[in-house]
Amino acid sequence: MTRVKRGNVARKRRKKILKLAKGFKGAHSSLFRTAKQQVLKALRYSYIGRKNKKRVYRRLWITRINAAVKLYNLTYSQFMSNLKNARVALNRKMLSQLAAFDINTFESILKSTL
Repeated sequence: MTRVKRGNVARKRRKKILKLAKGFKGAHSSLFRTAKQQVLKALRYSYIGRKNKKRVYRRLWITRINAAVKLYNLTYSQFMSNLKNARVALNRKMLSQLAAFDINTFESILKSTL
């Protein structure tokens, strides 16, 4: 089998990994082998983090809506049920924005569902 010189290709591959590891602590940003491990771990965590972010925001919206609805002696589930029966097509994100920043509009939506 003939010898293959990988100088250029190998250098590009290593530089790509070290560029992704920029900002990591200690040897994790400068030594290729440890940097490669940490980059793979970081990419795995970032993938998981993108999924978790959606869950966290949904929980925040539900908490905000629940807090706003409690002022009117309703629970979150009763409110959402009333919204569905009244055929109001507002998502949780918009409802939480209204509850936090425009309470008058939120109140009018709440009263229209009762």
